[in-house]
Amino acid sequence: MFLLYEYDIFWAFLIISSLIPILAFLISGILAPISKGPEKLSSYESGIEPMGDAWLQFRIRYYMFALVFVVFDVETVFLYPWAMSFDVLGVSVFIEALIFVLILIVGLVYAWRKGALEWS
Repeated sequence: MFLLYEYDIFWAFLIISSLIPILAFLISGILAPISKGPEKLSSYESGIEPMGDAWLQFRIRYYMFALVFVVFDVETVFLYPWAMSFDVLGVSVFIEALIFVLILIVGLVYAWRKGALEWS
């Protein structure tokens, strides 16, 4: 039978973890000094007077490497619990994990052939 009271700890954790950032923003908004001068409105570059335009274009290669890193980082997060309980789960879950890894490998090969991973 599904009993809702078994999830009291989850709901308490969810409420507390939602209230902490909200309260932090509210308290900092109330206590922070409000001063809008020319120094506050200028961009900050480690105490040095800023030179040039603040709008710079970045190469798409940075984003491609970051995206590939995030994909494989998330893959590790998904595969770690599976690896820890590999002996209990059985063959069907092994096949599912194998399909998951193969899909990621196909994506990596595609990005590699398109030249997205070359740094030149």
